[in-house]
Amino acid sequence: MLDIVGDLSLLGRPVRGHLIAIKPSHAANCEMVRQIVTQMNKPLRSAQAFGPPPAPPAPPKAGDEKKNAIMETMAQGGVLDTVQIMQILPHRYPFLMLDRVVKIEGNRLTAVKNITINEPYFQGHFPGHPVMPGVLQLEAVAQAAGILMLRQAANLGQLAYFMAAENVKWRKPVLPGDMLVIEVELTKSRGKIGKAKGVCKVSDEIVSEAEVTFILLDA
Repeated sequence: MLDIVGDLSLLGRPVRGHLIAIKPSHAANCEMVRQIVTQMNKPLRSAQAFGPPPAPPAPPKAGDEKKNAIMETMAQGGVLDTVQIMQILPHRYPFLMLDRVVKIEGNRLTAVKNITINEPYFQGHFPGHPVMPGVLQLEAVAQAAGILMLRQAANLGQLAYFMAAENVKWRKPVLPGDMLVIEVELTKSRGKIGKAKGVCKVSDEIVSEAEVTFILLDA
């Protein structure tokens, strides 16, 4: 049931009708969506055939060049610095948990966060024994996964909302001076919903891991 609901969400609008499905497959569901889209677009194509020629494309808006440059960098798997990350994610101090994206390969991304004693949460977590909160490591995984979803041009500018976290494990404390390496793999992407598996490492040792689910919504 969830599979067919997810496939129908590719339409991008509600379906007004009664649907009966018996052991459907993703291929059949997606073909049905394509057929529905074809029927929906028939009146539009007819109107275009008898209408005036299309207007010339609008001049590029301010910021489009930066957006295109970031999209090209992500497509080529290049490095993203902090400024570029902030052009993708809405997070700001003190809640931006990524300093740099060092690699993007297909559905995999590697990012780093340098942990310093100046992090504001060390004042209370814990006085005399500073330890990075585990939930912030989980947030770093979610932000890295969000970049993987937002790298598509149609999604850039939206917000990735955290929906769920599963199989969360914290294995070792993260301390001031550590460089946290966040490795994320996007395991599922259907419409606006994505699921990813991530691990955080320090000196090649896993310090935490989790599976996260999130949804993209307009800002």
